Amino acid sequence: MNTQTLFIGLMSGTSLDGVDAALTAFSPTHACQVIETHSIPFDNALRKELLDLHQSGFNELERTALASNTLARIYAEAVHGLIKKAGISSTQVEAIGCHGQTIRHRPELGFTLQIGNAALLAELTKITVVSDFRSRDIAANGQGAPLVPAFHQAVFAHPTINRVLVNIGGIANLSVLHPNKSIIGFDSGPGNMLMDAWAEKHIGKRFDENGNWAMTGQIIEALLAQLLAHDFFKLSPPKSTGRDLFSIDWLEAQLKPEHKPEDVQRTLLDFTAQSIADAVKTHAPNTEEIYLCGGGAYNTALFECLTTLLQPAKIALSDEIGIKVDAVEAAAFAWLARQTLLKAPSNLPDVTGADGLRILGAVYAS
Repeated sequence: MNTQTLFIGLMSGTSLDGVDAALTAFSPTHACQVIETHSIPFDNALRKELLDLHQSGFNELERTALASNTLARIYAEAVHGLIKKAGISSTQVEAIGCHGQTIRHRPELGFTLQIGNAALLAELTKITVVSDFRSRDIAANGQGAPLVPAFHQAVFAHPTINRVLVNIGGIANLSVLHPNKSIIGFDSGPGNMLMDAWAEKHIGKRFDENGNWAMTGQIIEALLAQLLAHDFFKLSPPKSTGRDLFSIDWLEAQLKPEHKPEDVQRTLLDFTAQSIADAVKTHAPNTEEIYLCGGGAYNTALFECLTTLLQPAKIALSDEIGIKVDAVEAAAFAWLARQTLLKAPSNLPDVTGADGLRILGAVYAS
């Protein structure tokens, strides 16, 4: 490969809000440099279909295949938009790393399913596509998640400072980057997922901007304790989760008629914050710096709550250490694609529980 190589990463996560694309450059002097970003939101019809496909339903195989094709076309649109913004040619891009859209994640049953027709994406962009990163790790008895800690280690680790990276997407996950120690990475529990679903149901918005609505409510202490009593929080890493465990149905089964919507939202905000803080305190004591990324990092109420719960550690956005909040995960999948083409492993067995290092991803060569 040339001294500098260009890769595109695509990420659409459990928040179901759209796809983020990042054009990244790799060179001997830069582990990862994000050159340009581009995002495309999902329309309401696609969001609903993807959400519905998380559960068994009528004609779901055909519906899944059609949704997969729709996603591929949106991903291709994101790639073309990104290339145009960056002022480059598609021939300059080595490969696209495409996470796809998770509709089932059941490592305990030996499978995970991310859709987004990678073959069609390769046809539409004329660029090599690497996808299906999680399946090989699960085949090796791992959780298939989280996969980004290896990227966090390569890009954000400091030789003398104890750091933690917290990605707050639909699910929140942590990468513990302490010098001279094995990296730890795992899902801590819900990130934005439940807050977003509750906000959409009660105030008709896809998310609660800055946590403003949540802050009009009061914490329901008994409900908070009940949510935090979920068996998932008793598990030791490696562990991963998703909508399969923390769904809106799971939440509503625990509510009482007297619970006000704004109080539930405030409780959900504290649920996310407390579960993240508990994970840091339990698995990353003596952490000095905590950097947030993902959409939840923009929730100022959540940011302030985490700052209070995790003092005296420094809390800041990932922008401060080189990559903007909303580009970190997309950049991670660009890095993962590069690892695949280099025939280099990119899972961390201590993180996922896999039997060993594995080269991840399926390649659709252009």
